[in-house]
Amino acid sequence: MKTCLRLTGLAATALLLLGSIGFAAGAQPAKPADSTTATATAVFAGGCFWCLEADFDKLSGVIATESGYTGGKTPNPTYHQVGAGGTGHTEAVRVSYDPAKLNYQKLVDYFWRHIDPTVKDRQFCDIGSQYRSAIYWQNEAERKIVEASRDALLKSGKLPQVLTEIAAASAFYPAEEYHQDYYKKNPIRYAYYRRGCGRDARVHEIWGGK
Repeated sequence: MKTCLRLTGLAATALLLLGSIGFAAGAQPAKPADSTTATATAVFAGGCFWCLEADFDKLSGVIATESGYTGGKTPNPTYHQVGAGGTGHTEAVRVSYDPAKLNYQKLVDYFWRHIDPTVKDRQFCDIGSQYRSAIYWQNEAERKIVEASRDALLKSGKLPQVLTEIAAASAFYPAEEYHQDYYKKNPIRYAYYRRGCGRDARVHEIWGGK
């Protein structure tokens, strides 16, 4: 996340001037949605995982979120390996949710309205396949929901195109601990990055008030 590092580096300098104080684990399988279980999981990629994690944490029915890497071939990738490109992975978020309160369809609908689905291999100021948007389905029921949702978006005429990757889920590697809940641990730096990246402005341009 070179842009994240660059923008947050500037933020760190600003914090110092103001006098303010502002290891990857092994792959873990995702748990498919099942209304008979207390917790289910879903995996989404939408650019900087700090931001997507913060967005999903606001959704009622979400129990927990975890930043990580998925979609590639390199086992146990590090943040710097993924950021440099070449691993095939993208920054992603694994969402744990209560299927009795929140269904997969609503998760997918919510996801669309917090990303820019019209671009390929980038999201907002972050450029490269490691920032591509994606929905990783875990079973045929989820695949059908995602594809139908994409088709409905296209048919609505709201978007000129939908380039978000739709693929079967693969190994998910949790990101380093300092990335987890980054927006809570570093609120000033996070806010500076998010604003500087133009994420909310672009989302509003596409989706309006949602």
